[in-house]
Amino acid sequence: MDFLSSFPSPVFPALAAASVMLALFLLRPLLQRCSSSVHRRKPNYPPVAGTVFHQLLNLRQLADFQTDLSRKYRTFRILTPFCNYVYTVDPANVEHILKTNFANYGKGSFTYDLMCDFFGDGIFAVDDEKWRHQRKLASFEFSTKVLRDSSSVVFRSTAARLAKIISNAARSNEMIEIQDLLMKSTLDSICKVGFGVELDTLTGSTEEGRTFAKAFDDASAQIMLRFLDVFWKVKRFLNIGSEAKMKKNLKSIDDFVYKLIDTKIEQLSQRQTGFMEKEDILSRFLIEREKNPDDMSYKYLRDIILNFVIAGRDTTAGTLSWFFYMLCKHPSVQEKVAQEVREATKIKGEVTIDEFVASLTEGALNEMQYLHASLTETLRLYPAVPLDVKHCFSDDTLPDGFDVKKGDLVNYQPYPMGRMQFLWGEDAEDFRPERWLNSDGVFVPESPFKFPAFQAGPRICLGKEFAYRQMKILAATLLCFFKFKMWEEMNTVRYRTMITLQIYGGLHLAARHRQGYLNAD
Repeated sequence: MDFLSSFPSPVFPALAAASVMLALFLLRPLLQRCSSSVHRRKPNYPPVAGTVFHQLLNLRQLADFQTDLSRKYRTFRILTPFCNYVYTVDPANVEHILKTNFANYGKGSFTYDLMCDFFGDGIFAVDDEKWRHQRKLASFEFSTKVLRDSSSVVFRSTAARLAKIISNAARSNEMIEIQDLLMKSTLDSICKVGFGVELDTLTGSTEEGRTFAKAFDDASAQIMLRFLDVFWKVKRFLNIGSEAKMKKNLKSIDDFVYKLIDTKIEQLSQRQTGFMEKEDILSRFLIEREKNPDDMSYKYLRDIILNFVIAGRDTTAGTLSWFFYMLCKHPSVQEKVAQEVREATKIKGEVTIDEFVASLTEGALNEMQYLHASLTETLRLYPAVPLDVKHCFSDDTLPDGFDVKKGDLVNYQPYPMGRMQFLWGEDAEDFRPERWLNSDGVFVPESPFKFPAFQAGPRICLGKEFAYRQMKILAATLLCFFKFKMWEEMNTVRYRTMITLQIYGGLHLAARHRQGYLNAD
């Protein structure tokens, strides 16, 4: 104080002011950090609706459990020991995840780790270059007129074989497990169209086809369980419980797929015109393997094939199974579809199965607007993939205002979305194909972000039109010749919790020939 008092009085205020200014200058970075921390917005995370253990307790009806939660919270969190699971039914959020901020949401390492020993490096499990590479090659095939024409031939042939099997069952009044027949039909079709291999599990009696199908379905269910079972890696390491079964299933799957590849390579090696004719999707990938053997291993081919099998078999057969279930519950819709099929094909009087399938031209299929609407209405209520997960790569805010953190698994939910009244009205849970038709009876699509059964944005399903064509050919053929009803009218049908939505235990129906189409063979 004595030191300060030695300055003349006018000088002291000036020194004090200078000192304060210097202190403020030196402390400015710290003050800015403090100010930003004070004014920084507190994260607005989605409400917590439960834990992964609640999901495990509701595993058998998981899709409906998620639907009930979605009625309370359009966006919510499920807590897990490792990260947040975020779920949404808001179309704006779906568009943000699948399109607007697509680069920030992918499969990610967490999901890949769960799925890789089943899906491998196939298109459903990878991001970036591998995803772009497979999509580019596959998109070329799906866009060609050759594939459209050749697939139609295969679908009509498969539909004819299936109809003849059902005709025999109808004559002897036998029960039909139609989901199993549809799974075999679609597996045969995808193997012929996609890989150029005649499998014939539908009419054949090969044990390997049945073994593969069961192993494939069980592995799909186990992958779904891994998202909820925090101990799955321990079980895999110890080779116990469900993971021990998974290991056996994967061996059966690998044996089947590698044999498929070997068969195709053998076929192509015997061609007079030279190796690798571009006649199917597998051929195109084999050509790529010849050019770049280091980039496309034998294992990589296995992964690609397996992903196309789940896309071409499970989704289509599962949807058709739920479709026939809906038609049995709504016989008036079944009759309306059958009437439209007869009018579109312009066939009068008795007709054989082979004559009928020949009439299923592209033009005739395009006229089946009510059938198209009925299939789409089935997909609304029973989407082939009931839930899809994306990994959040960096902190983000969804359009509804909720924040998500880096590492969160963000799920959009086609199954609950199809049951939301705020999206579909008070009759959201009713099966009503008319909701998809305008006043002229023409099908009118909805936004893929409101109806994400085929995904949307850059990852939208390449095989959407391919799937509709197959479903319409199979459905039209069966409904032309047969009336279906539940084998046991009061039987309760439920789904199996797995990656795709299948009917648990199959769908058991009775079929009888329609009048006017008695010459079914």
